[in-house]
Amino acid sequence: MSSLRTSRTRLVAAAATAVLATLSLSACNNGTGTQDEGSGSSTSPSSAAASPTTASNSPAPSGSSAGKAPSAATGSSGAGSAGGSTTTTARTSAPKAPASSGTPVTCEGSTTKTVAAPLTRPVNHMLLSVTNTGSKSCYLYGYPAVRFGEAQAVPPVIEDSQPQAVVTLKPGESGYASVNLSATDGSGANGYTAKSLTVYFQGRSGNGSVGAGAHPSLPAKGVYVDDSLKVTYWQQSMDDAVSW
Repeated sequence: MSSLRTSRTRLVAAAATAVLATLSLSACNNGTGTQDEGSGSSTSPSSAAASPTTASNSPAPSGSSAGKAPSAATGSSGAGSAGGSTTTTARTSAPKAPASSGTPVTCEGSTTKTVAAPLTRPVNHMLLSVTNTGSKSCYLYGYPAVRFGEAQAVPPVIEDSQPQAVVTLKPGESGYASVNLSATDGSGANGYTAKSLTVYFQGRSGNGSVGAGAHPSLPAKGVYVDDSLKVTYWQQSMDDAVSW
């Protein structure tokens, strides 16, 4: 009986030895040997992958251009400034008034627009405004020869109102004259209400009218005139015209 137990013990020991030998041989054939999975001595994949990144972030050697951003001076605008090139800036000219072409002409009805406006101050006065609608400058010679209604005579001019120079109107500009319609104190005679007005323009010689006359509108009720009717010379400014 004891011999049988001894044989079994030896058989179990021999089998265990064979198993250990097999495991040892397999480990040697893998070339890895036996390793402890919990050991910190082995290198993890994440640590190996981090090494190149750490190396690439290390400072470049002194004098090296690696890792430097391009200088702003190398841009196209910077190069133009360094080269001293001149930049041309486009400029827009301010709008100009219509230029007068050719030699000035005499102002007359076909190249002007005439407006007649009764005034409250001075009383019993009317302002004549003549605007040059032509393409050339024109001269307003002398004074307006006005005709109210069917009147035959041309009213006289106030001699003291004569300006120092002939009134010249560029295209779009206006000249002025005032008309004293009637006496303010009621001393005028032969008064009547006129419903129409014609304005004639004098030439350089002052003898008679030239060109077409103008026909400015009057108020619907008309204007009252008497034999004290008179006019001023043409003036360059409105203030000068209404001062008489």
